[in-house]
This record gives sequence, C-alpha cells and structure tokens, in this order.
Amino acid sequence: MTTGPGIVDAHHHVWELAVRDQDWITGEELAPLRRDFTLADLEPEARAAGVRATVLVQTVTVAEETPEFLALAHGSDLVAGVVGWCDLTAPDVADTLAALRALPGGDRLVGIRHQVQGEPDPGWLLRPDVLRGLRAVADAGLAYDLVVRAHQLPAAVQAAALLPGLTFVLDHAGKPPVATGEPHPWADDVRALAARPNTVCKLSGLVTEADPRDWTVHDLRPYADTVLDAFGPDRLMFGSDWPVCRLAATYGEVVDTAYRLTDTLTDDERAKVLATTAERVYRL
Repeated sequence: MTTGPGIVDAHHHVWELAVRDQDWITGEELAPLRRDFTLADLEPEARAAGVRATVLVQTVTVAEETPEFLALAHGSDLVAGVVGWCDLTAPDVADTLAALRALPGGDRLVGIRHQVQGEPDPGWLLRPDVLRGLRAVADAGLAYDLVVRAHQLPAAVQAAALLPGLTFVLDHAGKPPVATGEPHPWADDVRALAARPNTVCKLSGLVTEADPRDWTVHDLRPYADTVLDAFGPDRLMFGSDWPVCRLAATYGEVVDTAYRLTDTLTDDERAKVLATTAERVYRL
C-alpha cells in the first residue's frame, strides 16, 4: 500500500448501536455494518495509512448526535472537525447553531449535513424553509455537506446559485453510477455544480458505488477524472467514508486507491486533494 505524510480524511463516521440505533443499516447487503465502529477502531487504521486529521460526519437525523460528536472531537487528537446535523427547517436554526458552537468541542463544528438523499422531493433543497436554514448555516461561517443522489444534483446546482455565500461540499462525488458504467446525466450535472465557485467535491464513496465484490481502479477512474477536471485539485478533497467503505475495501485500500486515482497530478496538486483543500474549506 502506498502511503504519505499528512493526509486529512475529510469524511468518516462512527457509531455505537447501544447509544443510538442506525436505522438505515438494514438488509443482508449492509449486515457487515451492523456493529459498533468507534474512534478506537479507526485510529490505528488511519495512523497506519498516514492520516493525521479527520472530519467526523453525521449519520442520522437526530439532534443529540451532534453534541456527542463534538464531545468526541474535543477529546480526540485525530478528529479535527465535525459535520453535524440540525433541523434546517426550524425557525430557530440560527440559535441551534450558536448553541452547538458553545458546547465542549463546539469549535470543531465545521459544517452541517442533512440526508437529502432520503427526501422524496427532488427539489427539497429549494424549499423556502430549507433555503432560510441554509442561509443561517452560511451566516454561522459553516459549510454545508450535500449528500444527494444523481437525480437531485440539479436542485443542488440551483441552491448553490441562490446562496453564493455558502460553501456546498458534494459528498461522494454525487454518487455516480459506477456499477452501471453510464456517466450521464451525472457527469453533466456535476460539471454544472462545479461551475458554481462556492462548491467543493469529495473524492469519496466511489468503491461502494461500484460493484463491491469486483471493482477495480479502472472502473472508478472515469468518475474520478470527471470531478478532478470539473472541480480541480483546489476544490477536491479525499474522504474514506469509513466504515461504510468496508463493504468494498479496507481503509488502507481506499487510501491507496485515492493515490492511484490522483497519479496524474503534481505533488502539490495531490497534496491539495489529500489534505489542504479540506483544511481550507473546513477551516481545520
């Protein structure tokens, strides 16, 4: 496995099922994830892969999770940032964000995310109450992580245009259809999103969008090349998506894959993807 110094993993999760159920982990395909995954599990794998800092990302739409994650970050020398959750449609969202910032570890709150991928309305991001909440996120100096499926990308493009003061971070490259090998319309919509200067993309989650049992770097490369070309190294950041990635690859394999997918870049450009873009965007 290829490793290097100073990697920032801009996207991972943790959970303990006794603390909070992860109701999205259902069915035989996801069964390997139905166990605890803690920072103690992650840390040796991350250190072995040359990771020096991470961003812990929300998993469920439960208000109590974010304070718990901030407390974890407060006691960790690995977790440098937290992307949490709050109800964007609530009238007091600005007060909620201020209260989160005041908690132990609140200085590590770097962004907010909602499971837009689970919303039946493809235009959910454009609802007036959601846009009001997103403005509060921008006013708080936080980024907004976009977890959307390919058909929801057009609404994300419009939201980014309506809120130029908010940095939108596209998780998992917008979940491209790697398994089918058909890049369109995903590629066109991703390029439209990248045309907005207030957008950033995560090189993450590709291994689980491919066939988890039989994927190769060759399968992933067209999609990685698309986001590299569209966003450029200055607006692309690596994320492991651990432990979800374990459905298709080990932590070390995901890091190695990121190296291989960026093998056409200069050392400086690769360093941006693997560390400095995340540091700048999330103000780590």
